[in-house]
Amino acid sequence: MASLLGSTVFEIIGQGKSPSKDFFQLVITKTEVIWRSWKISLRTEFRGAAPGEMKESYNDFLHDAGLQNQVGVVFGLHTLEHCKALCEGHYDYLQRLPDQLLLRILFYLSFRDVGRLAQTSKRFSKLSNSSELWEQTVRVRCDELTPAMEGLANAMGWRKIFFTFFHDQRRGSKAGLATDALPPATALAQASATKAPE
Repeated sequence: MASLLGSTVFEIIGQGKSPSKDFFQLVITKTEVIWRSWKISLRTEFRGAAPGEMKESYNDFLHDAGLQNQVGVVFGLHTLEHCKALCEGHYDYLQRLPDQLLLRILFYLSFRDVGRLAQTSKRFSKLSNSSELWEQTVRVRCDELTPAMEGLANAMGWRKIFFTFFHDQRRGSKAGLATDALPPATALAQASATKAPE
């Protein structure tokens, strides 16, 4: 699993809270925490000032209340807690998997589980609503997808096509995306024949 960790485990960049105009960067690598700051000011004594940089081991960061306070003020307590968890070795390997692999996993989940997973993070929300997932789901249910049907799906969206023509409302929340019964594609074929793609 350690191979899923790149050289940078976590990185965030942001501006300090008002009235500060300073910029900050927090980088967590496999071995250390790096805190960088850029002073932004109209005052002449700060012009041309070099960026500040502080590097600490995980253990030092976990015991450095001052740096933890700065991280909490600039990036919020949620980010601070996440950084502390990373320094304690608590990695979220699922978040580190490539999108294509996650889409394959999503394809085997039930609709209910896909919906729940979509609520956990922005990334999973985007993947759960991605045209790649819903196109694959429609293609599994349609034996012969004609160019006209594809045009309709591209115009309306693959997800909308699925829920309009293929989803059985009575069983959709119980059975997985790949194991639901394969309803006939007659309605989709008829709709694609009547509506030209945009």
